[in-house]
Amino acid sequence: MTNAVVAPLVEGPDFTRQGLNLTDGSLGAEVIRVTDEFFASRERMLNPEQPVFYPDRYDEHGKWMDGWETRRRRTTGHDWCIVRLAMPGVLMGVDFDTSFFTGNFPPAASLEACFSPGGEPDEHGDWQPLVPATELKGNEHRFCAIDCEQPFTHVRVQIFPDGGLARLRVYGKPFCDWSTLAAGQSLNLLALEYGADQVDQAWSDAHYGEPRKLLRPGRGINMGDGWETRRRREPGNDWCILALGHKGIAERIEVDTAHFKGNFPAACSIQAACVGSNEGIGRSLITQSMFWHTLLDAQPLTADSIHEFSELNDLGPITHIRFNMIPDGGVSRVRLFGKPVS
Repeated sequence: MTNAVVAPLVEGPDFTRQGLNLTDGSLGAEVIRVTDEFFASRERMLNPEQPVFYPDRYDEHGKWMDGWETRRRRTTGHDWCIVRLAMPGVLMGVDFDTSFFTGNFPPAASLEACFSPGGEPDEHGDWQPLVPATELKGNEHRFCAIDCEQPFTHVRVQIFPDGGLARLRVYGKPFCDWSTLAAGQSLNLLALEYGADQVDQAWSDAHYGEPRKLLRPGRGINMGDGWETRRRREPGNDWCILALGHKGIAERIEVDTAHFKGNFPAACSIQAACVGSNEGIGRSLITQSMFWHTLLDAQPLTADSIHEFSELNDLGPITHIRFNMIPDGGVSRVRLFGKPVS
């Protein structure tokens, strides 16, 4: 079989870097309803990996395509699917990716969303239009910004009238309704689902993986599922700045080096601060972080292990941490358990 051709990475608008892909299947996003998936099944469209193309791969339905593809419609109407987002979020933009779909892409697509935390909506749910029917071209990305402050749990993509999408990527900021959580409960304040995130471009290096991966649920599935820097050839150490989902008091920290065996850091340390809304911006925050107080003194790390640290310095409420890897390497997850405070 001919080797696969991998779609090239394409630099998108700011929302593709600042937001989280909430239709990432590896985070738990799932297509729950679909009108048709004759040529290519629904779950491929939510694969976080780049689309691939095998020139000579066929299956019992015809040409194998990496995405969601419906049969040629011979009746009125159009095809659509409903996706449950990996977590509720405030949406920032969408990428309709038609990579390798050249004669079978939809001429247009639209996006709607609804907030249904109590169950799965059907086609008659309270769908809010976010992106009107927009022209698509073959083997391209169509980026559309979304301007809406309302959180959503589901999206519905409609294609007109039929065809295939290689990937549907909907970017946004995770939304957590803190009023629904038990008061005084100790939570992982660095969890994506609670709104934690990397600070945009606030890291020393991300050659093999961005720091946001540190905040994903569960343990890493492989060495690519974590934050890893290049081999450092100059003095100093690598670092990144992470924003907690909510201001809180730190009680316990976990650092997981799952799958990092010959490239784990020798040690780590953590600095922290309570940053006001007007202070956490750009280069200024990076400079400030160099002088933040130490929450966790430098601690040795070992390969492929979960390290638990409960001896923390009392800094009071914090909103951000600076995680320092000494000197470089890779870490799978960082979790900070504590109580949220107002």
